Amino acid sequence: MMRWMLGAVMSLWFICPALAGNLDARAVNDAARPEKQPAADKITAPVTKLQILLDRAQFSPGQIDGKLGENAQKALKAFAEQNGVGFDKTIPPELWDKLNAASEGSALVDYKITDADVKGPFLKKLPARLDDMKSLEALSYTSPLEGLAERFHMSEELLKALNPGKAFDKAGETIAVASVPARRELPRVVRIEIDKTHATLKAYEGSGRLVAFYPASIGSPDRPTPTGTLKVTGTNEQPTYHYNPEYKFKSVKSKRPFDIKPGPNNPVGSYWIGLSAQGYGIHGTAEPDRVSKSASHGCIRLTNWDARVIGENVKRGTTVVFLDAPTDSSSKQQGKAAGKRAAN
Repeated sequence: MMRWMLGAVMSLWFICPALAGNLDARAVNDAARPEKQPAADKITAPVTKLQILLDRAQFSPGQIDGKLGENAQKALKAFAEQNGVGFDKTIPPELWDKLNAASEGSALVDYKITDADVKGPFLKKLPARLDDMKSLEALSYTSPLEGLAERFHMSEELLKALNPGKAFDKAGETIAVASVPARRELPRVVRIEIDKTHATLKAYEGSGRLVAFYPASIGSPDRPTPTGTLKVTGTNEQPTYHYNPEYKFKSVKSKRPFDIKPGPNNPVGSYWIGLSAQGYGIHGTAEPDRVSKSASHGCIRLTNWDARVIGENVKRGTTVVFLDAPTDSSSKQQGKAAGKRAAN
């Protein structure tokens, strides 16, 4: 009997090795400030709450996965700088208090799965190659679980960990999800900064105040992101992806241009913000877990939900500045100057 029990415990560990401590809605909602920095590869209740609070405050951690990884730390550092609070390896009480004060309501709430959530249609499998996507009628989700995770800005791993034994493909099932707004309004954004060194996007209002922060994927040396200053030329919800043979992507065999239908798993995600350099834009992604962790083909890649927030809060002509050197205090002064020019 003891041998069987040990085997069962070992099996659970291999199934869910990233969990650290108790994890359920109550544990997350009641979580106190962590006294020391949690491990970056462990899902914990305090970090889950922290990421939800950052998301609500417009300082996006990217995908909410319950881990204090690089994107969550970037967002936390930006929020600390914006609020004049020092931050190193531990979260100071003042910073935790400011995050909680900026948000109302429980971090996790109950959600009843609807018929629309499970109706589909769903892809059996998302093709890895662009050539294999062009014949699909839509680049849909692959499962209700994927759709629900994206709707609430969460990783599938975290959603499953919070809801053990729940059926995500069953209408009427009640699950615990992150309480994040479906739509967001920002103060008028007059300037966007793309920091190519730190792989981030910052949005500023007219006074030069930082109003939103997002982790971003930036181009690689062979497919570099633009340099200098561009303008927003327009936005497009549910964009069609147009492949141009001049891109010469190594993974694409086709020598002719082709289109890939819209959908959240489209190569540019479910939202596109065009820029005044042909073929370049700020857009979503089919892989939210890889934002800022892998290079793009030159564009600026955000999670689908973060791209939507920016797209719905910019105007044609909004300035987009690409920073090639590490951001310093001069960047903030430039933001203030841009705000004054816009106000005039």
